[in-house]
Amino acid sequence: MDRLWAIWRIKYIEIASKGESGCIFCSLQEEKDDDALIIHRSKYSYILMNRYPYNPGHLMVAPYRHVPSPEMLSQEESADLWNSLMISIDVIRRAMNPDGFNIGMNLGRVAGAGFEGHIHIHVVPRWNGDTNFMPVISDTKVLGEALESTYRRLKEVMEK
Repeated sequence: MDRLWAIWRIKYIEIASKGESGCIFCSLQEEKDDDALIIHRSKYSYILMNRYPYNPGHLMVAPYRHVPSPEMLSQEESADLWNSLMISIDVIRRAMNPDGFNIGMNLGRVAGAGFEGHIHIHVVPRWNGDTNFMPVISDTKVLGEALESTYRRLKEVMEK
């Protein structure tokens, strides 16, 4: 049997196994942008890279305020979150030229939310042929670019 080592996943496994000991989205917004992989901050929300991406360039858009569902946001927060989502799509398009996107929220653990107390929107770029037999046969996702390289590409486009 061949093995594809993904040693970086141990941090996620350790966090997930401990249960919720705090909110990752609240704590990340307090870190330096480079450490937290935050590529943009606006008045009410921020854009960050997912450390455990489905694809290179997988971003998340989150409000600063800790709320479990979007209807709990103010009009200003909602508009700002939506604007940050549009910025995310534009930056990924210019930096990575994907063929499409998966965009969505998981509200509640039953819906797949890993961190259910703080809403966030996933923005996943997709390319023709980016899914092969690995996820289906071996439950393994192959990522073709290092997280730090993708961060630098997206941050450079964001700053232009």
